[in-house]
Amino acid sequence: MTVHALQYSIHWEDKPANFTHIRAVLEELRPQPGDLVVLPELSCIGFTMRREGLAEPSQGPTGEFFAGLAREYGVFFVGGASWWGERELGRNMALAFEPKGQLLGAYAKQHPFSYGGESEHYQAGDDFFQFDWNGCKVAPLVCYDLRFPETFRHLAAQGTELYLVIANWPAARVHHWDALLMARAIENQAYVLGVNRCGADPKVSYPGSTRLIDPHGKVVAHLGDQPGQLSATLDLEDLRAYRARFPALNDLKRSQLGLS
Repeated sequence: MTVHALQYSIHWEDKPANFTHIRAVLEELRPQPGDLVVLPELSCIGFTMRREGLAEPSQGPTGEFFAGLAREYGVFFVGGASWWGERELGRNMALAFEPKGQLLGAYAKQHPFSYGGESEHYQAGDDFFQFDWNGCKVAPLVCYDLRFPETFRHLAAQGTELYLVIANWPAARVHHWDALLMARAIENQAYVLGVNRCGADPKVSYPGSTRLIDPHGKVVAHLGDQPGQLSATLDLEDLRAYRARFPALNDLKRSQLGLS
């Protein structure tokens, strides 16, 4: 099982330019049918607070673009988009598609980044979401969600084996990014793939540091601060054997999460 993460400098608020760039990268990468391809948060516009002209309905051009790539390459595909929410707020989404281009599900970021003003422009999501990738239980999350371990715990209780954290995480706190990804992998005995952008927008610089961490806390593969593609293979047999050998998740106090 192979996953591909695309790390790039997002063209600011320019969907056509990002569509062209993403397609060019995939043409060079040539993922195999059944692989999983993952893009950063707000993949085609950047971490903008503007909704007018950028936020979309659920059947919008960004989702159609992702669906088309999933069909063309026969892959599972996860990317970020801005949807319209309530009260003219946006919703910061992670969209997952299967190889025939059908939408598997859409996750709305549960924790808009209030420190950066996101909560004034984007509506928080409430629901958890996971999908099946060739027998692997996968849960997408978005950027600031990484700081809230209870979110990961709820998904661990549902059997998540691979967390995808798509992000526009700033360079100023890259050491937090690296440390928290590792912590979430170790405490949930799961793979964690953090897919971050690089480059800069009009306000913030981004460090890249896209990385895949295994259930033991080992960094399987990582990128630096330049554009690139991470491709790595998951060993689900090892993950499941490790959980059986050291069943720490069985000791989870479900009542603390409001679970029976």
